[in-house]
Amino acid sequence: MKRGRLFVISASSGTGKTTLARALLQNDQKLAASISCTTRAPRPNERNAVDYYFIT
Repeated sequence: MKRGRLFVISASSGTGKTTLARALLQNDQKLAASISCTTRAPRPNERNAVDYYFIT
C-alpha cells in the first residue's frame, strides 16, 4: 500500500467544504476522496461503492 497524506476539511455547515474539496480534486490528479460507509438505504440516485458503501 502506498503511503500518502491525509487531508481533513472540517468546518461548519454552509462554509464551502464540498466546493473546496471538488476544486482540489479537479486540480490535482494525485488527490482522491474517501468513500464513507452507511447503514441507511440508498437514495434513488446513489450507487454503492461510488457515493457510499451501503452496509447492513
